Amino acid sequence: MTSTVRPKSVLANHNFRLLFGGSTISMLGDQFTLLALPWLVLKLTGNPAALGLVLATMALPRALFMLIGGAMVDRLSPRHVLLAARGANALLVALLAVLVLLGDIQMWLVYAIALGIGLSTAFAYPAGSAILPQLVPRDQLQSANALVMGMRQLSMFVGPALAGVVISLGAHRTHGQSLQDAHGLGLAFSIDAISFAFSLGSLFFIRIHSDFQPKPAVGSVLSNVASGVRMIWADLPLRAFILYAAVVSVFVGGPIQVGLPVLADTRMDLGAASLGILMTANGGGMLLGSFLSGIASRYVRGRLGLMVLTIDSVVGVALALLALAHSTWTGAALLAGTGMLAGMAQIAIISWIQRRVAPEMMGRTMSVLMFTFMGLGPISAAIAGSLLKVISLPSLFAGAGLLLTTIALLCMTNPALRSIGAAPTTHST
Repeated sequence: MTSTVRPKSVLANHNFRLLFGGSTISMLGDQFTLLALPWLVLKLTGNPAALGLVLATMALPRALFMLIGGAMVDRLSPRHVLLAARGANALLVALLAVLVLLGDIQMWLVYAIALGIGLSTAFAYPAGSAILPQLVPRDQLQSANALVMGMRQLSMFVGPALAGVVISLGAHRTHGQSLQDAHGLGLAFSIDAISFAFSLGSLFFIRIHSDFQPKPAVGSVLSNVASGVRMIWADLPLRAFILYAAVVSVFVGGPIQVGLPVLADTRMDLGAASLGILMTANGGGMLLGSFLSGIASRYVRGRLGLMVLTIDSVVGVALALLALAHSTWTGAALLAGTGMLAGMAQIAIISWIQRRVAPEMMGRTMSVLMFTFMGLGPISAAIAGSLLKVISLPSLFAGAGLLLTTIALLCMTNPALRSIGAAPTTHST
């Protein structure tokens, strides 16, 4: 008689529990700054162009150093890189909280802090994506990724609403304060700074293989970056998707980043709470989409590229309809739908890349992917903010949404994009 041994849960892994717990609190705290920072800029300036410039100030060092960050992660311990990057983030957000609460915040300080946050995240993002394979066995990577990514979506669902409530509760002007919502904004930034402390504490106690046996450096950092780019360029479907994602980020990501805070501020009825509800709806949709992604991927059976392009064409129409939204709940419904579709596509594509790319190239590959989404999008936000001086907000949403639909439909004629997921995945050499 034989007995069946049930595999251990990934949560039985002490190091993973530490990472998962600290990251969960930190991801929730991040949502407070993601909502409070654009609201702070709008309250200080009343100018959407200034918001675009702040986002671009964060994006510039992130874009310039993201690929270097990926190469450094592949050369060093991702835990050490992540500790340094998150420590810098914690100090910068704490400084922002103090300045806002004291009433000493000025726009030049916002730009300086945004620049520092952008630089630190250029190293934090690829380090965060590379640490997990060193914590759990290969056969538990899928479940570990599902837990981390699911919690990220849950934080996007819960966090913005909580942040909106915190900022709204501090909407009154305190004694000596000239900045509207100063008390609530300062509290929101403080919550994020505290959340970083939990993340740093968990990372401090984690131990991974590369802490004790660092990989020998081969070549310069720039040559490592170049080898990663060459690997991606030689993989035709991967190259096609990266280029497609870059185009979408440039032409669509920026208008959405700038447009949503302006929409909540100028056309919705609940102020900062409206922005929180809109972002919460989008995060909730992405959470649902992450659960549906596996079902959708099995249903399309090797036509992952067509699924992503079809999803983007539908999302574009939904974003264009935001031009007609005046109600918070109408906007929330549209963003929940787009979030669900985006979540389905995101999980499917990341899983495809993880299966396709060799582990020793993962840091550089993920840094290139993150560069397309997080580096290029905010740069276009600066352009979008300037465009709002000459075009209306509805025109911005309609143009961005219809442009996304047009790009996705045109790309359906591209064989490399259509072939994504069509053949068995192999590690590139």
